Amino acid sequence: MADTETRPKTEDGPAAPPAAAPETAADRRDQAGGPGGDLAGLEAGLDALDTRTTARTPVPVLLRRKALPPLVAVVLVLGLWQTAFALHLKPDYQLPSPLMVWDALAEEWYKGTILSIVWQSVSRGALGFAVALLAGTPLGLLVARVRPVRAAIGPILSGLQSLPSVAWVPAAIIWFGLTDATIYAVVLLGAVPSIANGLVAGVDRIDPLHLRAGTVLGATGPRGVRHVLLPAALPGYISGLKQGWAFSWRSLMAAELIATSPELGVGLGRLLETGRAYQDMPLVLGAILLILLVGIGIELLVFAPLERRVLRQRGLLR
Repeated sequence: MADTETRPKTEDGPAAPPAAAPETAADRRDQAGGPGGDLAGLEAGLDALDTRTTARTPVPVLLRRKALPPLVAVVLVLGLWQTAFALHLKPDYQLPSPLMVWDALAEEWYKGTILSIVWQSVSRGALGFAVALLAGTPLGLLVARVRPVRAAIGPILSGLQSLPSVAWVPAAIIWFGLTDATIYAVVLLGAVPSIANGLVAGVDRIDPLHLRAGTVLGATGPRGVRHVLLPAALPGYISGLKQGWAFSWRSLMAAELIATSPELGVGLGRLLETGRAYQDMPLVLGAILLILLVGIGIELLVFAPLERRVLRQRGLLR
């Protein structure tokens, strides 16, 4: 009786119940249970940590971090070189000054031959590396996934990788003569083991759970290799590609240096041998400098951006 007297009455009927407060998301989490609400809050916090907003680095700061250290190193090396020349530690024909080396390269430039020489070597190196990539990738997959093949070929690949590339030049000359086949054979024998071993190392680092998940989802055979195995092994595979390019470039220089013939044209290795034959030390050092610059340029323009992109996609680099 007391309850009915205290409720407000309406004209048409009994008293209406009081209006309920609107239900919030927090109330629903509390009704679902305390642990569940705490877990949701924890997940939200972790998501907030993962989605950081990184400010864009200003260009002057980026130049100071990236360009200044190598520039200082180059200036330091040139300063030490010029100091050694000024102190006459060696005769001028054995230790020329940086300016003398620059004059030798400038003379080749004025002859109109320097670009063709560089292109001859770079095109050979690129073609040889592409063929080595096509041969080394399936070989690496075969060694990584088939145990009898690994037991039989794995030690041979490691031995070939440690073998100096110049050792293959006399054999290749006997096999193929003074032709382009000799040069490409030396490049392949130097690069294929590195690419295959890099892929094997990348496959060995894959979490077995990833492979099992791919098998459960039906990614087996070639589909598993394409969608699971190669993407998971990509960081190690790229390291193998970098090493394979380094070996192919070194092998190419060794082949061009020893296998000299008019039919083979003039590459950087042939330019280096020409400088040695004429006792032209500025030309020798200039050729060495060009070989070094090409190797550094390929690393900075091709492999370094590719490696940073792969590592950033996997959250290993910010």
